[in-house]
Amino acid sequence: MDRYNDELVKLAKSIWEFAEIKWKEHKSVAAQMEILKKHGFHIRENLADLPTAFCAEYGAEGGVTIGILGEFDALSGLSQVEDLAERKEKRKGECGHGCGHHLLGTASIGAALQVRDYIEANHLKAKVIYFGCPAEEGGSGKAFMAKAGCFDAADVAITWHPFTGNAIFTGSLQANKQVYVRFRGKGAHAAASPHLGRSALDGLELVNIGVQFLREHMQDFERIHYSIVDPGSASPNVVQPYAEGLYLLRSKDTEHVNRLYQRFEKIVEGAGLMTETEPEIIFDKACSNVIPNSVIEEELYKAFLEEGPTKFTEEEIRYAERFRATYPEENIESENTIGFAEDKSGELQYLKEHILYDKILKYKHSDEIVMGSSDVGDCSNAVPTAQIITACFAIGTTAHSWQEVAQGKSSIAMKGMLKASDVMARAAIHLIENPERVQKAKEELIRVRGEQFISPIPDGAKPRMS
Repeated sequence: MDRYNDELVKLAKSIWEFAEIKWKEHKSVAAQMEILKKHGFHIRENLADLPTAFCAEYGAEGGVTIGILGEFDALSGLSQVEDLAERKEKRKGECGHGCGHHLLGTASIGAALQVRDYIEANHLKAKVIYFGCPAEEGGSGKAFMAKAGCFDAADVAITWHPFTGNAIFTGSLQANKQVYVRFRGKGAHAAASPHLGRSALDGLELVNIGVQFLREHMQDFERIHYSIVDPGSASPNVVQPYAEGLYLLRSKDTEHVNRLYQRFEKIVEGAGLMTETEPEIIFDKACSNVIPNSVIEEELYKAFLEEGPTKFTEEEIRYAERFRATYPEENIESENTIGFAEDKSGELQYLKEHILYDKILKYKHSDEIVMGSSDVGDCSNAVPTAQIITACFAIGTTAHSWQEVAQGKSSIAMKGMLKASDVMARAAIHLIENPERVQKAKEELIRVRGEQFISPIPDGAKPRMS
């Protein structure tokens, strides 16, 4: 359905230009809300007390309520000139859409508009809700929204992500927890009176050493990442009185993250004891593991097959070849469709022989752990959720790269976006027509998760937005 295509392409390109960082996506949100209001949706803003979280509803109670998830945040330091197959900032030091969220939210709006038309044309008691979800990149906006019960109004949720292939995104992404670790010590002259100082930076370094030794005893599906946010000062002749690091812990689910975190806490405590400094751990954010739902995945796969893969022109293939030439061969070997494929060697061969993905990968449900995290996990713990990926970039394009930013306004990206919109709309309509499938999806979620969703966000916790 192409009734909204021009509006959607214009919206996506505008959000690409805005390129706003997490929690600051005000222009992007305003543009999304404008098109939704224009087409009769009722808007609710500031969901979960988050200034750029909102939802847009259309329809009536009494039937199935479909939730469609959208995003719009960009990544810092990834400004890039569009369509240029070499690294060149468009605006020095600014953000860029290196994960395609300008496409993500826009396609989801397009799906919501199509479902709206279907409800209206058939005079149905059904509802569609578009959820505008901020700060997926490093903020876990959906986790805070799920904690506040924002997704509870939906019976099911569907979403998608721009990638280089066409597939059902099945499997379980990791849960995670992110915390700041601050050490306070005592400053002194590092040469004249080092015995009077207590180094906060030493404390932070000992945490990192402890984490390195812990890695040997972690399970294969666990990770700990870190960055030094504040080393104190730039002067080496000062015993540093303050230091701060940021730590991200991942495991297969929230329970295992919490176990890993307990060991991490002891490392921090020990570092404080060894250096006679005062450590403090400050919660930043967390998200749940994704619970894949086979019922919703099957509906999306059926819709995908009915829509068919995107067709690309020779001109678009030549365009993509310019970007393909900027990647090492190992990029191809890391493509996510290989992980979803039954015939992994056959899929790898296909990827090596093609520039753009022109098929739909055969679907097989999986519960296996996919390394990486997404705040879609919290929505998937709250309501049955599934997602697709569509081909929006040249095969080999890695997420969070300048190459992805550069391709973000291309006709390839727009075709992939519109394909995702049509697939999600078709699946949503079929779920409205078949409420028994919705019930089966709910039963599956309870069977896998248990009776109740337990949020990883502590009571009273607020995201750090500055």
